[in-house]
Amino acid sequence: MKSFRQAVEANDHAAIEALLAEDVVFTSPVAFKPYPGKAITAAILRGVSRVLTDFRYVREIIGEDGRDHALVFEARVGERAITGCDFLHLNEQGLIDDFMVMVRPLSAAQALSEAMGAQFDRIAAEASGTAPADGA
Repeated sequence: MKSFRQAVEANDHAAIEALLAEDVVFTSPVAFKPYPGKAITAAILRGVSRVLTDFRYVREIIGEDGRDHALVFEARVGERAITGCDFLHLNEQGLIDDFMVMVRPLSAAQALSEAMGAQFDRIAAEASGTAPADGA
């Protein structure tokens, strides 16, 4: 979805959040349980932007009905190159209601898990409204 891709590439967290449905479910590549809700999903995406560098989308695949999108990305997490895919589903209003991420290779997924783990307290505080959501 073009508006989401542009928002991510511009690091525009307000625009990203505006594209999320209130009932969005985020499925992490490194956590067992999905995260339901707009606040936590937006906070996770801000955290990801803090730990991934050189992020760029390299391919987009769109389903026949236009409601399913796969955005393939490349980035770095620390010293590791990472390749992944954001799988997005849009609801009837055109908002993202399902957001699943997969990444490879395993060594990069482990580095991502460690980096995001270090962000978790801040992510939780942002999601609960007890920390500023400045994207920095």
